[in-house]
Amino acid sequence: MGGGSPRGSQQRVRFCRSIDGTTIAYAVHGAGPPLVLDSCWLSHLEFDWQSPVWRHYLVELGRDHTVVRFDERGHGLSQRDVTDFSLERRIDDLTQVVDDLGLGRFALMAMAQGGPVALHYTVRHPERVSHLVCASTYAGVGNHVTDDDRELEAAFEAMIRAGWDRKDPLFRRVFTTMMIPGATEQQMRWVDDLQQRAVSARTAYAARRQRGEADALDVLAQVTAPTLILHSRHERMNAFEHSLLLAHGIPGARLVVLDSANHILLADEPAWQVFITEVRAFLATPDVDGRPATEGGQDGGRPLDEVLSRREAEVLGLAAQGLTNGAIATALTLSVRTVERHLQNVYTKLGVGGPTARAVAVVRWVRDR
Repeated sequence: MGGGSPRGSQQRVRFCRSIDGTTIAYAVHGAGPPLVLDSCWLSHLEFDWQSPVWRHYLVELGRDHTVVRFDERGHGLSQRDVTDFSLERRIDDLTQVVDDLGLGRFALMAMAQGGPVALHYTVRHPERVSHLVCASTYAGVGNHVTDDDRELEAAFEAMIRAGWDRKDPLFRRVFTTMMIPGATEQQMRWVDDLQQRAVSARTAYAARRQRGEADALDVLAQVTAPTLILHSRHERMNAFEHSLLLAHGIPGARLVVLDSANHILLADEPAWQVFITEVRAFLATPDVDGRPATEGGQDGGRPLDEVLSRREAEVLGLAAQGLTNGAIATALTLSVRTVERHLQNVYTKLGVGGPTARAVAVVRWVRDR
């Protein structure tokens, strides 16, 4: 696996504003029920799309799900001139992305430094998160910090300030080697470049410091969503012990140990096959309310223009913009009851129902645009 293209392979990049006004860039691709990635501190939506390191994640996850991912504040295509990287602001950013898309209930995957954000969001919004996947992440990094840990962190911060913005990737290569020690030289060069493209030295330093204060250990016992934890046993970015804390703290969580030293699993290593197989099986299971993880459509995956009438498409398009049924009725000079009837026709044609029907239909509309 790892080659080919996901269904709906043209990603669509959009922008929304977080609660403090910061512009957040997000992208949507794939087909199926929504899967939101709260991902790592290094991302660039456009650069990642052709990545020899990340591409297989996007391809394979997009085969079964409508994948939503976003660049963190200060990174990638999101607003760069930001100084507040606190946990609360990062939770706000995730909230605004899913609200901007009109998602109702969705699966959430926390990757790398995304753990504290995803865990707090899941506890605060249990009605929205159907499944939680924790991939090589943590609940908090400030516990049991030793003097050696502090010295090492000081060295990392010095390397960021001194070498991040240099053309020579010597200092950035230290972080690359920690992330993907099993990579080829081409793959390592790509991550060397990603670090500089994704974020400036000033932002990398400030964001790293504030991420070190993010903590969700005190909410682990409150997580009610089915939870799958996957972690490379020998990786050096986020120690394996973090996965044990998650597994012990989250009720009913299941831990899958990956036989790898890579923080980012590579497409040709056996651990990647274990990862994607486990994630697919987990996301296909019913959630805690007994609802299926997937909502099968009756449209055969055809473009919406071939499935919906002109008026149904107009109504769904306005719903995707966040308009209420009343506002849609006013915009199209219809009665609210007529709008409701058109939306019910849309749900029937797409084979969706229940409290997530509107969200799933909106995701389909966004994907097909």
